Amino acid sequence: MRPEGATIQQPNGNALGYDSGNNRVNNKCTTNRISNKTMTDGYLNFDEYIRQGEPAQRERAEAWRVAIGLQAVDGLQVSDYLRETARKNIEGDITVDEARELVKQYYIKKTAHDEGNEDKEEADRVSANITKILSSETLDFSAKGFIALHRRIFEGVFKHAGKLRDYNITKKEWVLEYDTVRYLNWEDLRRSLEYDIEQERGFSYKGISSDELIAHITRFVSGIWQIHAFGEGNTRTTAVFAILYLRDLGFKVDNDMFAQHSWYFRNALVRANYRNALEEIDYSPIYLERFFRNLLLGEQWDLRNRYLHIHPTNEWSVQPNLAVPEHVQDKHRTTTPTSTPTSTPSSSTVTNLNTNSKIYTNNKNVIELVQVIGNDELSIKQMMGLKKLKDRKNFVEYHLEPALKEKFVRRKYPDRPNHPRQKYLLTAKGQTLFNELMKGE
Repeated sequence: MRPEGATIQQPNGNALGYDSGNNRVNNKCTTNRISNKTMTDGYLNFDEYIRQGEPAQRERAEAWRVAIGLQAVDGLQVSDYLRETARKNIEGDITVDEARELVKQYYIKKTAHDEGNEDKEEADRVSANITKILSSETLDFSAKGFIALHRRIFEGVFKHAGKLRDYNITKKEWVLEYDTVRYLNWEDLRRSLEYDIEQERGFSYKGISSDELIAHITRFVSGIWQIHAFGEGNTRTTAVFAILYLRDLGFKVDNDMFAQHSWYFRNALVRANYRNALEEIDYSPIYLERFFRNLLLGEQWDLRNRYLHIHPTNEWSVQPNLAVPEHVQDKHRTTTPTSTPTSTPSSSTVTNLNTNSKIYTNNKNVIELVQVIGNDELSIKQMMGLKKLKDRKNFVEYHLEPALKEKFVRRKYPDRPNHPRQKYLLTAKGQTLFNELMKGE
């Protein structure tokens, strides 16, 4: 298996996957059954499903796109067979469990071993496993759950799947001029995982702005990755864990950020955890923050790897926000940060939030309900009283259910919707919207 992080860099800083002969992989599908609408140059056209497919097809396509895209962090690409199998699952011909079994049997029965076959098998089986995980809404938010997630992702691929490493590691990184991040000592892995996750579990999102939310999520995800609990597969495990956790917080993380920018995500984690006193380089979480700002706030930072290099050329010394006119950026042009920068300021309110933001909603009933609940826990009767509404059915259908569906609001007892003492409170996503609303008053 190729060590995590192995890749070939393009001149513009993007990463290329490669086979064992260091040749760029360019899959050409020969299956005649696949229409031009669903395949482009041998690659599944996920956008076609996401734009025009049924809701279930869109969800399955988004899960496969993320799962396949994440293989880029290890320079891996999936086979044509996996793409055809994914298409069958997306279209509803087979279940995701059947897709996983087909991939497993394909490599058991495969007699001809092509160049790079071992890498393709890893990419195929891991992609199928991640798709299965992302298709569920469950999350065991604990150190034990994080370790189990690694086992589920790499089941049938690594013998050490789900096992903490018992040795120390270093990794030469292109963005660090082949220096390494200082990863955690192997003897402290479980204790550190337990501490970080327990601290996050106790964190309250009440009263924080969207900027503070981004900075906090960045610190948490960065810290989990820096532990580097496993011998291989740390970035893919961290990415899947982050997606599941953000969903648990109320954010619908279903776009292509992790799929299209998985290599940037890894390099941003590297920069967030690297310090070199001799060269006056401090930890730089700003790059990872910009990834999450694009993901959650709908911003448009240019996520290319050359901006993350510790000694970039003049051309790559300033990472641009593509939503800001170039002449405005030139007025504020600065060199690459060498000390820990703060988050990009934002004066967003509900009226001027980017419509691509995961905090945004144009449903006035949801906005009003978020304002009514605020920092409290309220029953349906209490919410109706505060909104001066009398028709319970109307309130549930047009106010409460949309807020629950968009994950601005959650039940205190989620497993028992009809609990006699059921109350409703804001999710982290809803709390962030509430804070933005309060800023705008």
